[in-house]
Amino acid sequence: MSSARARGAEEAPGWLRGTPQPRWLRALPAVILAALTFAQVVTPQTLELGYFVVAATPVAALAYGPLSVGVLGCLTLLTLSLPYGRRIWDVETPDLLAVVVVVVLSVVIAWVRTRREQQLVTVRTVAEAAQLAVLPPLPATVGQVRCAGLYRSAQRGLLVGGDLYDVREGPHGVRALVADVQGHGLEAVATVAALLGAFREAVLDEEDLARVAARLDRRLVVDSLADEHAELFATAVVLEFPAGEAVVRVVSCGHPPPLLLRGGSAHEIDVDPAPPLGLGLAGAVPVAVASVPLEHGDRILAHTDGVTEARDAAGTFYPLVRRLPALAASVPVEDLMALNEAVREDLVRFAGKAENVHDDVALLALGPGEVSDRELAAASRP
Repeated sequence: MSSARARGAEEAPGWLRGTPQPRWLRALPAVILAALTFAQVVTPQTLELGYFVVAATPVAALAYGPLSVGVLGCLTLLTLSLPYGRRIWDVETPDLLAVVVVVVLSVVIAWVRTRREQQLVTVRTVAEAAQLAVLPPLPATVGQVRCAGLYRSAQRGLLVGGDLYDVREGPHGVRALVADVQGHGLEAVATVAALLGAFREAVLDEEDLARVAARLDRRLVVDSLADEHAELFATAVVLEFPAGEAVVRVVSCGHPPPLLLRGGSAHEIDVDPAPPLGLGLAGAVPVAVASVPLEHGDRILAHTDGVTEARDAAGTFYPLVRRLPALAASVPVEDLMALNEAVREDLVRFAGKAENVHDDVALLALGPGEVSDRELAAASRP
């Protein structure tokens, strides 16, 4: 697969299923127990420190299960009798009861915590599966087009937010979509799912690329009619790689134009933007389709405005076009995911830290494949 998604800072891929407790927290109860036992042994008998060992069990309840906390509680009771050779029943009754109550409460807390964690892991696993069903990872190759997508949501904890991308092969070639819908996080997921469904159908049904944009526009208009207070809109760029042609066609609906990497330079593809989707204007306003010839080694990077609208401490916008050639030169030409990651890492450095990137970020890198002479000849036949 050639798609990566995580939320917030640079989490590992399996973060959604939970992470183990820090090592220092797991070691802390044993440290407390050993330190206080040693302190009680070396201090005078008139200075009673042993009862402080009961603090180890509440701390253990934060990192261990109820069985482990219960075992530690028993060790705590034994520790009370160790320093001066006392038996456990020689400990004063009120002190002993207090220790027992703390141990029991710690076991209950550990049981409740572990139960809630198990429920949370289950909910997160289901949420991850649902979100990945809406926006599944991209394959490394679709038709003759290599592709890699990278997505970071502005809302921590989500795999899907207000940005989306997809690459699909149909009877009219390979088509790609990058879009930015209104809103962020969960409130935008329904719109993302609707746009992706409309795009996947249009890839199969529509011969003209402008009609694909019209289908997306109609989808949002129809969804808005279902709720009189809804105002759904999105910006989008749709790309088409016709079979047997060394060309890419581009339609932009109020979206930042994709970038063409050629040689050691990068520039925006010149395309006249149509109105954003959801305004009902796609059928009434002519949609311009830009056609760009492709050369060997060309790469295309489509992105959302979360990249170019990120700012540094001085308030300067991230200059993607200016920095992209150097970033592209630092990674292998064939590794499109490395290009996405290089841009993302440079964006975070520019902003200071990941939390300073306040908008969703989506990057879709595309590498058109070679067109053989046979395919060119077949495409030129009447």
